[in-house]
Amino acid sequence: MSKRIVVINPNSTEDVTVEMDKAFDPLRALTDTSIVSITNQKGPPGIECQEHADRVAIQVIDLIREKEASADAFVIACFSDPGIFSAREITKKPIFGIAESSILTALSCGNNYGIIAILEGSIQRHIRYVRSLGLESRLAGDIAIGIGVTGLSQERETLDRLKQVGCRLRDEKGADVLILGCAGMARYRIPLEDYLEIKIIDPAQAAVANAITTLQLYK
Repeated sequence: MSKRIVVINPNSTEDVTVEMDKAFDPLRALTDTSIVSITNQKGPPGIECQEHADRVAIQVIDLIREKEASADAFVIACFSDPGIFSAREITKKPIFGIAESSILTALSCGNNYGIIAILEGSIQRHIRYVRSLGLESRLAGDIAIGIGVTGLSQERETLDRLKQVGCRLRDEKGADVLILGCAGMARYRIPLEDYLEIKIIDPAQAAVANAITTLQLYK
């Protein structure tokens, strides 16, 4: 029987969910595991500060409770991984956060990883979480593109800023692998990787890939 992964976009911007879900198509081609992406309709348009992350954590928990019977694993698709620790207490189903998954993936792809944030205010939130995971020593840097979640659909401006920040992380900070610090950046992974010629990790892809592997290997 096919397994089912539910990917939760904790913000309410449907475009983020749609673009993120498209990035799962290469994974769908490799497995019969069902990947279903849902939007938290009660969330803010973007999770851009600690208060947003704290507020949506409860909403994420509520969604996991609501969907638990029909899911074999969950992915929390916000780079703050809101609610991840509580979620692991309320269900025995595997829970994957895109920040945690992407950092662990990056560590297997390079010596030092960089994070591309959306806004300057996101950086300290990222650093606190990376520190809590004990993975700060190999963080080369975290730099913001200065575009909020809802602005990521402006493709020319967003890609230009991603290229600029990516170059800084690669050339000035010494990062040899980069992580896109928002699920809404999914559409830019391949063009940015082609431009920078280093590995770019889409965090939602990394989390879903980990979920698929876990479901296939473990009961």
